[in-house]
Amino acid sequence: MAIFDTLTKTQAQTHPMDFVKHCLNFEDDTVSFVKLIVPEQPTVEMHQADIVIQIERNGEKVLVHFEFQTTDSYDPEMSLRMAGYIIRLVETHRLPVYSSVIYLRPDAGRRDEGVYVQNIAGHQILIEYKVFRLIEMDGQRVLDAKPIGLLPFTPLMKRPSGLDAEQWLRRCVRTADGVSVLNKPVYLGTLAVLGNLVYGSEVISRILSEETMQQRNIIEYWTEEATAVAHQQGLEQGLEQGLEQGLEQGMRERALEDILEALALRLQPDAASTFKPILERIEDSQRLRRLFRAALLAESTEDFAEALAADR
Repeated sequence: MAIFDTLTKTQAQTHPMDFVKHCLNFEDDTVSFVKLIVPEQPTVEMHQADIVIQIERNGEKVLVHFEFQTTDSYDPEMSLRMAGYIIRLVETHRLPVYSSVIYLRPDAGRRDEGVYVQNIAGHQILIEYKVFRLIEMDGQRVLDAKPIGLLPFTPLMKRPSGLDAEQWLRRCVRTADGVSVLNKPVYLGTLAVLGNLVYGSEVISRILSEETMQQRNIIEYWTEEATAVAHQQGLEQGLEQGLEQGLEQGMRERALEDILEALALRLQPDAASTFKPILERIEDSQRLRRLFRAALLAESTEDFAEALAADR
């Protein structure tokens, strides 16, 4: 679904090193963030690759590629897709690539062995990548570390033994509610939407309202719209459409938040306050997503100002 694709990419783009540090075994290495590989215009090569991050590992520049997958991929199969991404990245950037696929649904990725093989004598091909199934990841370890980028995914992760599903969801919500982010309702709304891959909407709505102080805003972004459309058009189809409609405003605010955070981190603290009044007047969430990419690529406030003026 497009909504899950958007949310997962946004989390990884906004907090890339959370995914690098908690998914790859680089604990004993010196690792630092360099940049996101975000093309100015989508290309055939990069259109499907979800997240590509350039980092420096022990003094060497390398690429880290994450592909988010809600369900299994059959046409083409995931191993072929990943092989294509890896080869194109190596060809384009001439850098080593650490490539991984992250499966969201508990039943997805069981048959993915993390390898593409062509076994023809004299023409053998072997390409390996990491497979992460969230249901197999230690959720409590992530909660203890509190990486902002990964907390919305914790309801999909493996819960501690002795803890039932609702108790685990409550713990995930409380932890996410306790971290400092610019737009808490949208952040918790992201957790709610991702959690809907496992939990029913009524359970999520009830626990959010009981465990947080953000009930009204989260429901505005998610539950009320989803429920209304579900009653009118059928639960399964209506829930998906309702999620997209209910999160439209939330996604706009999230995009605005991402731009301001990127400007403050990449350029200078007052860059966010300088552009904020202009950005707040933009209603088109897709335009804001394009400007988020521009903020990630900008080397100066002048660069972003030019991108803002050009994107009308």
